[in-house]
Amino acid sequence: MVETLTPTSSPSSWWRRWWPHSHRRWIPTNTTFLSAHKALLAALWLAFFFSVFYWQRDAAGAGDLLIFRRAFPSRMLPKLRPVAFNLTDFGAVGDGITLNTAAFESAVLAISKLRKKGGGQLNVPPGYWLTAPFNLTSHMTLFLAEGAVILGIDDEKYWPLMPPLPSYGYGREHPGPRYGSLIHGQNLKDVVITGHNGTINGQGQTWWKKYRQKLLNHTRGPLVQIMWSTDILISNITLRDSPFWTLHPYDCKNVTIRTVTILAPIFEAPNTDGIDPDSCEDMVIEDCYISVGDDGIAIKSGWDQYGIAYARPSTNILIRNLVVRSMVSAGLSIGSEMSGGVSNVTVENLHVWNSRRAIWIKTAPGRGGYVRHITYRNVTFDNVRVGIVIKTDYNEYADDEFDPKAVPILEDISYTSIHGEGVRVPVRIHGSDEIPVRNITFHDMSVGITYKKKHIFQCSFVQGRVIGTIFPAPCDNLDRYDEQGHLIIRSIHQNMSDIDYDF
Repeated sequence: MVETLTPTSSPSSWWRRWWPHSHRRWIPTNTTFLSAHKALLAALWLAFFFSVFYWQRDAAGAGDLLIFRRAFPSRMLPKLRPVAFNLTDFGAVGDGITLNTAAFESAVLAISKLRKKGGGQLNVPPGYWLTAPFNLTSHMTLFLAEGAVILGIDDEKYWPLMPPLPSYGYGREHPGPRYGSLIHGQNLKDVVITGHNGTINGQGQTWWKKYRQKLLNHTRGPLVQIMWSTDILISNITLRDSPFWTLHPYDCKNVTIRTVTILAPIFEAPNTDGIDPDSCEDMVIEDCYISVGDDGIAIKSGWDQYGIAYARPSTNILIRNLVVRSMVSAGLSIGSEMSGGVSNVTVENLHVWNSRRAIWIKTAPGRGGYVRHITYRNVTFDNVRVGIVIKTDYNEYADDEFDPKAVPILEDISYTSIHGEGVRVPVRIHGSDEIPVRNITFHDMSVGITYKKKHIFQCSFVQGRVIGTIFPAPCDNLDRYDEQGHLIIRSIHQNMSDIDYDF
């Protein structure tokens, strides 16, 4: 997060707060002297304020006030491959105006010729490097120095069109081709995107506006999309203002995403999900901060009949040590496109703050697939509207050809060490006669609530158990066990519905 220093009083009072009183006793009371020094202090304060303002200018776009950009100290870049190139070696200019697509493409081509020698590294130095979309290659490290900003050009005519994703049937927002991602890769092995916290900025504002005005004819492209690839590491960078989903690994294996910051406005930045693992296997997401305009993380595996036919589940995913905010959707979601199945997911040490929902599983009749063997452990809610949500009527379909009899299976889901405060509805599990929720477990839960209404632990068509004592009191659909695992009360109300969307 970027914290902005805002003066709340006059320069003189600011100075007095920070200068100890014992150090002020020598100051003479001569009015002229004081006036001169007040003027001096005011000038110093203004200089300090504008220094901070323009230093934080790095978080904005590149088009304004270029002369005031922060100067970053020279920092040795690690050599992670046998051969390292600098983007400027290929004629790039980091002024935020010059289009550098050819330089990126030439650099990637040079690295592609080094595959048998261990690949190559492309260093992006401090500056604003405007570019159209470009592709990565295998055995490549893209290294963004501190102060390096890769800027996506915001004119869609520079963005290539690609076939629809096979597990989605057609472009997610429009039939037909979709826009590619700013940084793209297919059928790759051994790719690293890292740095000294440099930034990839999609300049999504133009895209969001055109989307709201219905001026786009194709589905918007992600910021970074890696498809059908293995051994991917993304770390120590900032991703911001994606036109669409921010980081989208699609049908990949052995993916690690670590110490990544992902940012977009929390309102009016539609579909800017943070990380969307899609039909991925063996994946770790850890030590990240995400604040975006849609789901912080959304685990997917294809949409309706197309996802069922593609048949690639998302499985063996570990998510830990994250701080996430989503005022529009949820901190961490599974679905709603989960038709290929989602299983063996562990989420631990997750903090969701100032969000509409915290953790959400969403699906519908027609999706097919399954969500099973999901573990949530040590999750904290801080000022969220709804904490735990399972929704089985998320009725948004790829087209009219879906099979309404293809109902998903939801089972073996556990919530342990769930704590928080400022939560309106701690639990809302909305199963149905078609899609019951089976074998769900709650253990060690204490959530401070903002509404003292009776039905704030809401259930419908749910079978499972509560171990020990939890707060607030659970719904009657669940069996009660003591801490030693002995059955106390067997529920006879599993199909009872107590869902209330009015608060």
